[in-house]
Amino acid sequence: MTGELKEQNSDTIFQDAIDALRRGDKPRAKELLTLLLKSDQNNPIYWIWLSASVDSQKERIYCLQTALKLDPENGTAKRGLILLGALTPDDTIQPFSMNRPRTWEDKLLLANEKPKVRVSPFRSPVFRLALVTLLGLALCTYVFFGLILPRQTNLRPTETHTPGPSPTFTATPTLFGATAIPTRVFGGPTPLWAYLPQTYTPTPLYVNTPRSPASIDQYRIAQDAYKKGDWDAFILNMELLQPLEPDAADIPYYIGEAYRFKGEGNSAIRYYNDALDIDDNFAPAYLGLARARLLINPNFNAENLFAEAIERDPFYGEAYLERARFYIRRDDIQDALEDLEQAQEYMPGSSEVYLALASAYLAEEDIEQALIYAEEAYALDITNLSTYRLLSDLYIQVEDYPRAFDALQLYTNYEVEDATAFAKLGLVLYRLGEYEQVVTIMNRAIDLNPNGVRDYYVYRGLANVELGNGEEALDDFAVAVAEDDRNFEARIGYARANYLDSKFGNAFLQIEVAIDLAETEEQNALVYYWLAKIQEGRGDIGEAIEAWNALLDLDEDAMTEEMREEAEQRLDVLVPPTSTPRGGASTPTRTPAPATSTSSNLTPSRTPTRTPSPTSTP
Repeated sequence: MTGELKEQNSDTIFQDAIDALRRGDKPRAKELLTLLLKSDQNNPIYWIWLSASVDSQKERIYCLQTALKLDPENGTAKRGLILLGALTPDDTIQPFSMNRPRTWEDKLLLANEKPKVRVSPFRSPVFRLALVTLLGLALCTYVFFGLILPRQTNLRPTETHTPGPSPTFTATPTLFGATAIPTRVFGGPTPLWAYLPQTYTPTPLYVNTPRSPASIDQYRIAQDAYKKGDWDAFILNMELLQPLEPDAADIPYYIGEAYRFKGEGNSAIRYYNDALDIDDNFAPAYLGLARARLLINPNFNAENLFAEAIERDPFYGEAYLERARFYIRRDDIQDALEDLEQAQEYMPGSSEVYLALASAYLAEEDIEQALIYAEEAYALDITNLSTYRLLSDLYIQVEDYPRAFDALQLYTNYEVEDATAFAKLGLVLYRLGEYEQVVTIMNRAIDLNPNGVRDYYVYRGLANVELGNGEEALDDFAVAVAEDDRNFEARIGYARANYLDSKFGNAFLQIEVAIDLAETEEQNALVYYWLAKIQEGRGDIGEAIEAWNALLDLDEDAMTEEMREEAEQRLDVLVPPTSTPRGGASTPTRTPAPATSTSSNLTPSRTPTRTPSPTSTP
């Protein structure tokens, strides 16, 4: 179809589409308009005419809503939505005349016809009487369809549908907290699309090959299964199509895609090769082969397959996008950015492209630029869960923990088997001071994959320390230190857990290691603070005084106010002022006091103070 677009002028194709609609050939009109939208996704006129070629009212509404988003003042789109009951009439825009029943397609064609010169019939009394009658009927019809019916329709949420070749191309800026009323009740977690303005399909259909009359119904059944993600049903129905269209390369290609979505890479490869046997210039099959081989072996060098796809279709945006992802995984960021520039040109408005750009800049440690692209990806498609995962990583990087919580909570509501995501949620909750929730969430992560989240045991251990669960904390830190013996937080936590359990000797051994790991003033402050408390517990008052003084010598911003106050209080206790007579004048001096047991319950750390639990998102 790309070749067809090259050979023909877009205006000519557009006129052919209109002519096809006038002939009643909707499939041909839809095919041509889809071709035009592939090259110009943001053309509201194409979307309006596509609304006349689709089969269902929901699809018509979606097309017109898209046109209205692109051109908010488009009168034709407004009138169409009024006619379909999706927009309330106002004083500036009125629907087409309702004196005769017409379909939306007819009204669209009528609106674009030039008026014909006619002889005025007003001289006839019979006509005037008929006109008055028709006006009365039209007024009643307008009151019912224009005022009463839309109000009733607006009381019910409208389930939306994403038609067209590329469901990735959505444009609905929405905040995390945006919700909609679900129209169905689900046995498990309510799907994300039920809460959001658009549905989401995992991959766009690359081509819409014209189907034969004998296969069109079967193809529609298969499409429905594809949109629902019912891959087994999709495969079954597409296999039934193969004998009807043995020369169609897209049929085995889509069967291969379904097997890839199921995680069956070898079966996918077989069907991609079947597609190439039919048409060795079918670019999507080469891309499918690259994806399937990388699914089987992430270290597979797929460059040649990406190049084959691009050579056969230089305008194939998905091929550039997928190769860019391949380069990002290999840390070849410059080549990735070059491919993403091409992908942007051929896939304008694609959230997936912006998401890949964010990943590329994250790999370059340009967090600010990565966050810009990730938020743009979110604004373009709020149904893509991968966006929430990447946003959470970036928000953690900039220490925006409330927003990281929002993103991770929504993500884990739907990706319920992602152990690492739950572990990161535990980290965020610890930073927010929600220690009981940390333990609950980390338990979930460890149940899912105990070995895959060993790096995060430290946060359950720290939460257990804050909750006074010394034995549980010791177990967690033993795992964390075994995984990474250079982890500063793990060593400090291990020292704190031993201190909590009155194991001062073991606590001292851990703090000695932490001293060598400290790199910042804040870390030095934690080391001196806990060293002072541990030395008091051991009865080594001289060393404790030295540690408290070292803490107070640091910059005030390196520690919490509670830490500074406790240091001053302990020094007043450990080094009380004494008077030494000297010529009638007394000069206060400090003399170490006898060893006393530490009674302070203050155990501050560099974590934020407790905040209310963040509100949940859909």
